[in-house]
Amino acid sequence: MKRFIFLGPPGAGKGTQAVQLSEGAAIAHISTGDILRAAVKAQTPLGMKADDYMSRGDLVPDSLVLNLVKERLAEADAQEGWILDGFPRNAAQAASLDDLLGAIGQTSDCTVNFEVPDDVLVQRLLQRGRKDDTEAVIRHRLGVYREQTAPLIDFYQSRQKLVSIDGNTDVATVASSLRAFIH
Repeated sequence: MKRFIFLGPPGAGKGTQAVQLSEGAAIAHISTGDILRAAVKAQTPLGMKADDYMSRGDLVPDSLVLNLVKERLAEADAQEGWILDGFPRNAAQAASLDDLLGAIGQTSDCTVNFEVPDDVLVQRLLQRGRKDDTEAVIRHRLGVYREQTAPLIDFYQSRQKLVSIDGNTDVATVASSLRAFIH
């Protein structure tokens, strides 16, 4: 079974690497960002709520995200394994995820932390051209990440489930480093 949590600041390459790994290993890529953006685009009630937070660069409340993850882990393609991309984002979510995984009889195998300098992240995110990717919002998101999400590195390291990868190289080099750690 292959179950991974990908950590790293916005723009670190988590999504790119998750797509490649999920296709290569035939496991589900569960991106809370993609799920939320789809809900915003469809203007679902959750999507409209989430859009208020996302447009400011703030994190969507834990309860909304946890419910999305719970539903997604129950889908058929996630039974052979999964990559959580963008979740958990804070200690409360990590604890809730542990509880959820325990309730459904699963655990994560490894947490991968993608490390990239902030100036590189800002440039990467500006190049994506999303409406919520202005420099001010990006810098705010990085600050929120450092404050709320970065402590998860210690959380998973204390459980001896953390691997850090240099995400400040080309996609192929990062993918090669990732494969070396998880196989």
